[in-house]
Amino acid sequence: MNETRDDVALVVPLYNEASVIGDVIRDALGTFPHIICVDDGSSDGSAAAALTAGATVLPHPTNLGQGAALQTGFTYFLTKTDLKYVVTFDADGQHQVSDALEMVKKAEDEDLAIVFGSRFLAGEVEAGLAKRIVLKTAAYVTRHQTGLKLTDAHNGLRLLRRDALEKFELTHNRMAHASEIVTKLAKTGLPWTEMPVRIRYTDYSKAKGQSLLNSVNIITDLLLH
Repeated sequence: MNETRDDVALVVPLYNEASVIGDVIRDALGTFPHIICVDDGSSDGSAAAALTAGATVLPHPTNLGQGAALQTGFTYFLTKTDLKYVVTFDADGQHQVSDALEMVKKAEDEDLAIVFGSRFLAGEVEAGLAKRIVLKTAAYVTRHQTGLKLTDAHNGLRLLRRDALEKFELTHNRMAHASEIVTKLAKTGLPWTEMPVRIRYTDYSKAKGQSLLNSVNIITDLLLH
């Protein structure tokens, strides 16, 4: 029997994932019955697919970016629920429910406010060269800027306790939000850790890919901010 966690909400940024989001939500609902999908201006029926699968769906009329989508989900969590934890979870099938559950258990067992997921602590990483360069650069810059010795600063799977979430608001709408989260969480002084998680690089997620130009833009954003 699956363990059910009624004190946790998954926050799932959603943009044109109609072909996979239903399966992602149905797979997670048995463990996490509270799923908040933020539809960031999708044009392919993603919002309807998420709603049909059982998620709460918050719409953005236009595409604002993943950072903006997360902040919308965080605001809803803080103002409309009394749950204890948020887990940020990708919509494309890369993240595993079992890893998210282990994050919650670790936070409880060790009284942690923040748990970062790291693909580099879990063994060999399947990502392409451009992606690995971006991830390694992001981790290096983030360590330098925050003092947090993370190995994977741009992993979308992370857990935040309610008191951590109450201490910051995202202002970077697009990919720089990942480093912004780490920077602002570091300033809280709350207890944290990093733990291994496995990323499933499916045919769908590989097809979406990480363009070289976008990789350069992310690195530039990191260095400038």
